[in-house]
Amino acid sequence: MFEIMTDLMPATPIDVLALGVVDFKQSSFETCEAISQNEKIERRYGPEIYFDLASLTKPLTNSLTYFIRPKKFDEDMLLCLNHRGSLPAWGILPKDRWREQILSYPIKAGETLYSDFSALRVMLEFEKKGESMKNLCLNIWDKETVYWSDLPDTASTIQTGFKDSKPNFGKVHDPNAYNLNTFCSHAGLFSTISGLCRTLIAYQQSTDFIGQVRSGLKLNSHRFCYGWDRVENPDNCLAGQGCGPLTFGHLGFTGTSIWIDPDRMIGHVILSNATKNHWFDKVGLNSIRRAVGEYVWGGNWDYKGR
Repeated sequence: MFEIMTDLMPATPIDVLALGVVDFKQSSFETCEAISQNEKIERRYGPEIYFDLASLTKPLTNSLTYFIRPKKFDEDMLLCLNHRGSLPAWGILPKDRWREQILSYPIKAGETLYSDFSALRVMLEFEKKGESMKNLCLNIWDKETVYWSDLPDTASTIQTGFKDSKPNFGKVHDPNAYNLNTFCSHAGLFSTISGLCRTLIAYQQSTDFIGQVRSGLKLNSHRFCYGWDRVENPDNCLAGQGCGPLTFGHLGFTGTSIWIDPDRMIGHVILSNATKNHWFDKVGLNSIRRAVGEYVWGGNWDYKGR
């Protein structure tokens, strides 16, 4: 995997790139972290960087909550979980009445519209039923997977953009998650690469979400299944060529991704800070995403287990 980093990182604004491969059959994983400095790409050792996971937060909160408490999800909540509830996609929310605004939108079955507001609605509807989503998820998350406001003082972070014209380190990139300054299910989680791999393993051990998503993908053709995004064209996708037809995952705006092939029970994770200088050019990042996927699905990774 390090060869992919050295080949492709120079064409991106990424300072630190972390890759992980998870073998869910063995409940094991391999990771590699590289840093760009002095115009060289070097393998990084020592305490791992905490990355802003961005929208990887959604499947690690809303979807995880569904698999733990499926009976608490009614049809409206499932529509929102799968981005088919007809809520607006995004907008700057008021700090004081954001809950009332999110709850004011009528839910009705519609076409898929990827929506942060839908993700927030899932959380609010769930918590109306008397349970904290964050507290429920804390039982599964690894100690190195935390909400941004709970980052340990010793956490190493990297720049993910700018806030108030100053480089942003350790603060969530998403403006709503930052301004609301409270736990949100659409963005805000940070994690190290090992912490995220351990979280995914615990997620699977606790819920068998991989098997459940696999079954769900076979039953319907909608894009999202229990909050996870399906691969629609295995021959040309960001999961990488060679993935199976039922591969699913999620992308994060800051340059993160998770993809899992349920037939092989193998997944790969990419964490980066592709938004360090800008957000609009994802060509280099997407080249890394495709190259990592092709490498992993082709069985080329040097697996030792952890």
